[in-house]
Amino acid sequence: MALGVALLTTGAQSPDLPRANTVVKPRAYVSLEPVPRGRTFEVAVVAEIQQGFHINANKVLEDYLIPTTVQANWPKGLRLVETVYPPGELQKFDFSEKLLNVYDGTVTLRMKVKVAGDAPLGAMTVPVTLRYQACNDRACLPPVRLSVPAQLQIAEAGTAAKPTNAEIFKKAKPTRKP
Repeated sequence: MALGVALLTTGAQSPDLPRANTVVKPRAYVSLEPVPRGRTFEVAVVAEIQQGFHINANKVLEDYLIPTTVQANWPKGLRLVETVYPPGELQKFDFSEKLLNVYDGTVTLRMKVKVAGDAPLGAMTVPVTLRYQACNDRACLPPVRLSVPAQLQIAEAGTAAKPTNAEIFKKAKPTRKP
């Protein structure tokens, strides 16, 4: 654990480690196109984690770990209903004596959002932020925040909405967090 803590607290980074903001490649997706006023829809952030690395799950098992979170600066007319984080996977690493709850490979974080009846019509970009700390089996990189803009179109109530990105939004129901 000492090496991981040293990298985190000093900001030092070994030359053989990548920059922390390059380990995860996130992308935002919206579940409806367009999104009619009065409807509920989802925004998903799909994060591809570089092979050989993991990020802490949203539910961390140790106080010193930084959980992965997704947050948005919701514009007028949009309200967060809930954020849904998938369960992590318990894994053992050289830098910790205990099992840690982590994500690796690709992880999808979802936000359920309600559109108000008076939301502004038209194209909208929602600023979404993914916060994570990436580690490999020996060390942890400094925590980072990445901007992941979500593009959507708000339409009049009653407008026909087409489900989009079905492969992302059909996944099994993960663990919920308010």
